[in-house]
Amino acid sequence: MAAAIAPTTTLTAVPMVDLCGALASAQDAIHRNLEEMHARGQYILGPQTVAFEEAFAKATGGKYAVGVGSGTAALELSLRATGIGGPECNVPDCDVIVPAMTSLFTAQAVLAVGARLRVADVSPEDLLLTADDVRRAWTPKTKAVIAVHLYGQPCRLDEIAALCKERGAVLVQDACQAHGARFRGSPLSDFSACSAYSFYPTKNLGGLGDGGAVVTNDPEVAERLRLLRDGGRLGDQTCRLPGVNSRLDEMQACYLRAFLPFLPEWNARRRALAVRYRDALAGSSTALLRFDDDSVNHLVVAKSAQRDAIRQHLAGRNIQTGIHYPVPIHKQPGLQPFATWADEPRNASNAAREVFSLPAAPHVSDEMADYVLRGVKEF
Repeated sequence: MAAAIAPTTTLTAVPMVDLCGALASAQDAIHRNLEEMHARGQYILGPQTVAFEEAFAKATGGKYAVGVGSGTAALELSLRATGIGGPECNVPDCDVIVPAMTSLFTAQAVLAVGARLRVADVSPEDLLLTADDVRRAWTPKTKAVIAVHLYGQPCRLDEIAALCKERGAVLVQDACQAHGARFRGSPLSDFSACSAYSFYPTKNLGGLGDGGAVVTNDPEVAERLRLLRDGGRLGDQTCRLPGVNSRLDEMQACYLRAFLPFLPEWNARRRALAVRYRDALAGSSTALLRFDDDSVNHLVVAKSAQRDAIRQHLAGRNIQTGIHYPVPIHKQPGLQPFATWADEPRNASNAAREVFSLPAAPHVSDEMADYVLRGVKEF
């Protein structure tokens, strides 16, 4: 079992996120990378980003990684790189299926390319999109599906990828919470042309600001992504196609390069904590959502009909919790005008009223986890 990152808080204060231990663990590599960056004086699309892209592709089992400005940009550019939306698209009138239970930024990426949101319900056990959910949501204008690996648990990629292939649709993976995950031992990039990642600070692999990447095995898709992220340029001042300005900067690459070697250890710690919580809460009214061996346990998520009262109880003991996510996509007021669905996504609606996340990042020690569990059981 991997050791926890040493907590920087007292036992009676358990935060959801604490990056101080991660910074301490990687400080030598961080300093070295920053010194190299400043010595070179290149802060955008320089050697730090190139080195990180190569290392991240290898770590995820893909052939190419293209760094961009955020996880949202990674999704948007994944759609455009595979022919969905954008000013250059020949088939702009299309639906993109997204699960109802996901970050609102998944949906924002779809709207950014000019496509329509088609919202699908999710499995009640793990809140993941299934092939049956996709079938029920399908329309004659469906051209793409975004499979969200929610809370670090991969969707049933074999079934969803087969369905998309059968019907001629693009599959994009939202792996923004799934750094290091595999599906039945295979890299995520084996199942679709694009897997999008976020490096927001709270992620399994996070930087100290925004950042993202797309992993692909297709050299043509990788080349198109590099063009799209940099205004259609390719290392010069010539625009080859309509693009955006969304590049992973050298500063974030310095930190991400330093953190990346610790990802397996940190994921193992998340796993150990998830199992500890699951075993302790099994059979209770506050049981965890289902996860399996493929999960990298980005979040440990429980459900309770008394969610708000439990959170208030834990807050009184200086235990932070979170809600991921309180408003499903089809109920977001700013997204509703652009979204349709076949049936009310009831599983997502019910879950949004009951789910809450417990502290389970690598900084959480066994003692801290037991303190959290005592708080839940006291309630």
